[in-house]
Amino acid sequence: MKKTLHALMLGTTLLFSAGQVFAADLVMAIKAGPASMDPHFTATAANAEATKHIFDTLIRSGNNLELEPSLAVSWQALNDTTWEFKLREGVKFHDGSDFTAEDVKFSIERIPHVTGPNPATIFVRRVKSVEVVDPLTVRVTTNSAAPTLPNDFIRLFITSHKAAAAYSTQETAAEGFNTGKATIGTGPYKFVSWAPTQDLVVERFDGYWGGAQPWDRVIRKEIPNDAARVAQLKAGQVDVISKVPASDVPVLEQDSSLTVVKNESIYISYLEFDFREKSPMVFAKDGSKLDKNPLLDPRVREAFDLAIDRETIVEFALEGMAAVPTQLVTSNIFGYDKSLQAPEFNVKRAKELLAEAGYPDGFKITLSYSNDRMPNELGPTVAQMLAAIGITADVNGVPAAVFNPAKTRGEYSLYMASWGTLTGEANYMLSSLMHSNEPAKSLGAFNVRGYANPEMDKLIEDAAAAMDADERRTLLEKANNLVATDRPDLPLAIQLSAWAVKKDKVELTPRADEDTLAMNIKPVK
Repeated sequence: MKKTLHALMLGTTLLFSAGQVFAADLVMAIKAGPASMDPHFTATAANAEATKHIFDTLIRSGNNLELEPSLAVSWQALNDTTWEFKLREGVKFHDGSDFTAEDVKFSIERIPHVTGPNPATIFVRRVKSVEVVDPLTVRVTTNSAAPTLPNDFIRLFITSHKAAAAYSTQETAAEGFNTGKATIGTGPYKFVSWAPTQDLVVERFDGYWGGAQPWDRVIRKEIPNDAARVAQLKAGQVDVISKVPASDVPVLEQDSSLTVVKNESIYISYLEFDFREKSPMVFAKDGSKLDKNPLLDPRVREAFDLAIDRETIVEFALEGMAAVPTQLVTSNIFGYDKSLQAPEFNVKRAKELLAEAGYPDGFKITLSYSNDRMPNELGPTVAQMLAAIGITADVNGVPAAVFNPAKTRGEYSLYMASWGTLTGEANYMLSSLMHSNEPAKSLGAFNVRGYANPEMDKLIEDAAAAMDADERRTLLEKANNLVATDRPDLPLAIQLSAWAVKKDKVELTPRADEDTLAMNIKPVK
């Protein structure tokens, strides 16, 4: 009897202890995970979202994109081409070593040597050289006037120059960072384990300069399937899910055990055209080759624009979890042009334009997109709208791991993607997507479809060098207006974000950039 009672008491104690440990763990289910643990490998949002737990940036982006001190406590422009950054004192890396200016210099200079698809060089494209003034002071010289360099540095992740030194080439970076050997940051959590498409596990770093986090351990489960994420939340297997499908929002809002958090994001879904003379996935209706790429004709691009009913996309395809855009940035972004209106929906005029361009019966094209990043309903909906004007659009939804490299290789003629102007200034989008692809200038890094417009290039470059804010705003507005009239891309919808959480366990503060961060999730008191 005594032995049995002792065993029962011991079991109860162990269960209680395990419950206490579990209560200090946070389990999240996210739609898309990182492609690498190297924070410099790619500029994609999914990679940054994951690595923010481990690595700090020089400057931090707040919940509404406001610039906040992080590893840099202050910054100032000494002249048009020189910025000085004062660094935070007493910061430790996860291995106990000191953070210094050498790590900042190393990280900036490392990026061009390790970046992959969707290159992170966009964030250091204006850097000419880096000088270590003293252990807590860095001076950055730019290749021209760079009034918004601090905005770029919200994605300048700082790695340890000691831990990453041997893992800073294309050949060695993955082996060092994906195994944890070089995954040494100053962030709130330490790396434990990760494998592609699998869970990312991190544990609290008690020496974090910003104060210890409430979670002992955070498990980020990558679950691309929307229904599976919802099911795991309802079954109590996870505490938080991101990107709640629009169709599930009203259902989950009725569940008394859950809280649904909604927020308008900065992400805009858009359609992008190929501007090369020979485009690989566009044909005549009978499948034969065309003499030229029809997308080069501005009348064809306008016809596509007029064929898209954005109100229907928002109300039905995305079930109200979106808003109608007027341009490729949202209204809270510096350089947003208030004069622009949502594009007109006019099927009759669209057909007329196609006929004028020499395609009265339309043509055949493949519409590609990432089916684990984009809303699942969007591709088929756009294809149906294009069918109404005679365009046969074959829907090609593939995983991001397939889509992004294929897009970079130029394998698509027409594709959908989404873009969020993370820096808070329109030049980030314009210089990445709309400027001619000029590696020597580090401009047009995401322009892989051959779009080139000298007027656009000049507006973008002039805006990037304009130290006067009013002048810069005017130039950016003109550039956004030119995007709307030349139509290299067509905005489709502003995405609304939705998270669902276990009401009795966690509280979540949403971010405009849609990041799902453990640092924004607190235990219920």
